[in-house]
Amino acid sequence: MSRAAGPLRLLHLHSSFSPGGKELRAAKLMNLFGPEIAHTVVSGVPGALGAAEAIDPAVDVSYPGDFPSLSGKPLPGRLLGLARAMAGFDLVLTYNWGAMDAVVAHRLFARALALPPLVHHEDGFNQDEAQRLSPSRNLYRRFGMAGASALVVPSQRLEAIALNTWRLPRAKVRRIANGIPLDRYAAKPPADALPGLVKQPGQLWLGTLAGLRAVKNLPRLVRAFAAMPAEWQLVIVGEGPERGAILAEAAQLGLETRVHLPGFAPDPASVVGLFDLFALSSDSEQFPISVVEAMAAGLAVVSPAVGDVAAMVAAENAAWIVPPPGDDMLGAALAGGAADPARRAA
Repeated sequence: MSRAAGPLRLLHLHSSFSPGGKELRAAKLMNLFGPEIAHTVVSGVPGALGAAEAIDPAVDVSYPGDFPSLSGKPLPGRLLGLARAMAGFDLVLTYNWGAMDAVVAHRLFARALALPPLVHHEDGFNQDEAQRLSPSRNLYRRFGMAGASALVVPSQRLEAIALNTWRLPRAKVRRIANGIPLDRYAAKPPADALPGLVKQPGQLWLGTLAGLRAVKNLPRLVRAFAAMPAEWQLVIVGEGPERGAILAEAAQLGLETRVHLPGFAPDPASVVGLFDLFALSSDSEQFPISVVEAMAAGLAVVSPAVGDVAAMVAAENAAWIVPPPGDDMLGAALAGGAADPARRAA
């Protein structure tokens, strides 16, 4: 049976659509696909749709308020409701653990309901699996993803997990590293590129781009930043639920005038060049696009050795990639970066 005339209809089921790496990547792809595709975006966290700001107004996109919840007990009736909601689309795209019930629903009912193909994306893990993957979740993932047409992952570590832990066939696993248009990062942004914050003469900025989530452990970055000289400012670009915890850590350390949270920047290329050094403090990462963006802007990177970060940076940068969790070592690496402008510029 041929499909009805009209634009292709893609259903995006996100664990959250707050602005972060995977969400902004999805938004960029929607912009590139153009008007020939109609997108429906569902967030597993109700109302968490901040990444919509990065979608071009010309893109055909909707955010249904009556789509079945992506979270809840995986009872047959609820999963059937999720499966029925996927009917009528041409492709279903699911993202991370928060959409796994939809993946399982598709596996159970795809044939009976003649559902469209499903492609799942795994970009990393939340705080509850930062150190160790849940055995029960691994079984659930393995069952659900067996029915997917493909699994897309950005990192070598996730690729190995997909093949060895989730036991997916090699032919189903696609590793696609995060990429960016390098030429957009070459120009130095103006000092006032960030709303509400101006880089003053003589200031040096330690910067990061991150969703303000627990797994990013940004209070750790605040503590490590305390080792840097007074001319340095910490600029955390992003938005999320951990804002209060970050500000509280800064206040406790007497750093409230040197730690800045200007909010979400929809175009990282227009701001990352303001930084003089880039840092991550995450408990878990895979192939963080923020590191790619930092390197494109010519910045050295200080980070725990999480995910593929150690393999991403140049050999000259390797000394500033420290063993996780590395609170003290992260502080020492930041202090070393502050004291070595030649290496920062190398």
